[in-house]
Parts: sequence; structure tokens; C-alpha cells
Amino acid sequence: MHVEEHGNPAGRPALVLHGGPGSGSSPLLHSLLDPAHYRILCPDQRGAGRSTPAGEIASNTLEHLLADLRLLREPLRVDRWLVVGGSWGATLALVHAIDQPGAVAGLLLRNVFLARPEDITSFFDAAVRTNAEAWRGLQQQAEVAGRPLVDHLAEVFASGTWEAQCAAALCWSISEQQLAGARAAQPPDAATYQRLVQRYRVQSHYLRHGCWLTDPPLLERCARLPAAPTLLLHGTQDAICPPEGAAALHQVLGGRATLRWVPGAGHDPTHPAMAAAMKQALHEFAETGMFQRV
Repeated sequence: MHVEEHGNPAGRPALVLHGGPGSGSSPLLHSLLDPAHYRILCPDQRGAGRSTPAGEIASNTLEHLLADLRLLREPLRVDRWLVVGGSWGATLALVHAIDQPGAVAGLLLRNVFLARPEDITSFFDAAVRTNAEAWRGLQQQAEVAGRPLVDHLAEVFASGTWEAQCAAALCWSISEQQLAGARAAQPPDAATYQRLVQRYRVQSHYLRHGCWLTDPPLLERCARLPAAPTLLLHGTQDAICPPEGAAALHQVLGGRATLRWVPGAGHDPTHPAMAAAMKQALHEFAETGMFQRV
């Protein structure tokens, strides 16, 4: 597992969990944390980023990721850390806190993904609507094979031809960027295609299995979330992880969490309003070890 460390070695430990699954760590995520106040730890989850083997789905489940996080603290000599995650990173942060409550000093969760069947279905429905023509071939192939689109994508990325994997990855990537409200990327070169295929191989593998969060579902598990300072930030225009999910989680957590809506922001962590909200929350925690209840 590849792990990057930034910031102040004597600062508050902060574990930054990337999304996807399969996306890998990015400077865009850890740059929001003040390096003077935080010891910033950025692992690439199995199969993602610079962890090896890249794009691997064997021995890659939610339980494997939790086991990796259990093992990570000892060599880094961290007793407790603030866990920061967005989208799938927020999902993993929640499950890690339930799995290792004594390790978590606080949770900062952006645009949380609950991994419910309806969340996965609605994402692909929205993706198809953004670019119906590009998705038509994949939809038809899934129908002929008699399986859901997410299962078909997982099969393509696991055993399809390289050309089929690249086509599916490009289709998925473009739709994801459109839904997130992110700037359009440059046409991919060979190296970018490689990264996209590896990313979506892992992501489709997790989504096909409901991220191993169906029995019991994540919201039910969150009843056991420890009483650590917890802040939910969610963009009101998020089309990938709908705001309803954050409201549902906040209701389950009751007084154990604070929910702050970020008006006008979508799923993109670099949206100015979301970046400002993240920086404000991180400043609060750096100063007091708490989040303000506003």
C-alpha cells in the first residue's frame, strides 16, 4: 500500500481517504489541510493510485480495506486521527470509525455516499441521461447478457478486450465529470486510459457487490458510530451523491453529528464554496479538536 505523508510531523494526525473506490489520492484532497497544523496521511487503497498491483480486484473487498487501515497506524505511530473523506472516502471513514472507534478523533465527511442499492442505481441512471448515445451500446450488451449495467461493466473491466475497457472507461469518466460539475478533461492519452481502466475496474467491482454494505446496510451500522466530533458537509446540487443521503445519515446520528449544507456546490471538491467550507471545518478542528455547531 502506497502512503504519502505531508505537513507537520508533530501536528494533529489526519487520515485523508480518497473516493472511487479506486480513484487514488490526489493533491486536490490533501491541499485543503493546513500543513502547519496537520500531519497529513494519504494512503492509496488497494488497487488504486500508486498501490500495487494497480487495478487489482482479487483480495480487494471492504474488509481488506478495513484491515489495511488497522495495520497502518502502528508503523506510523498514530494513536488517533481525524479522518477526512469525500464520497466513497466518507463511506470508508464511517465504517473505519465503527470498526476501530478508539482510533478516531473526529470525522469530516464531504458528500457522503451511503452505498444503498438505490444510490448505485440512481448514479448509473443519471450517468446514462447525461450521454445516452455513448451508453447505448453498453446498455444493449447488458440487456443481451441479461444482467444489470453495473454487473456488465464489472465483467467488461475484468475480462473484456482492451478496446472495450477503454471505451467503457471513457464513457464513465465523461458522465462522471458532467454530473460532478467538474471541468472537462483533455482527451486521454495512453497513460490516462490505463489509469481510468484500473480505476473503474476497482469501482465496478465494489459497486457490483454493493460495496459489501448490504447486510446490514450502512445506515443501520451507523447506529454504532462512536461519539467522536462528526461534521457532514454536503453540496446542495450534488448529482452523484444526492443530498437526501446526508439528511438520512444526520437523522440516524442525531446529536452526534452536525450537518452543514453548502449552497450551490455539487460533487466537485474543488468548487469554491465546498473548498471554503472544508477549510473552515479543518481550521476549527485544528484549533479546538471540535467542529462548531452552527
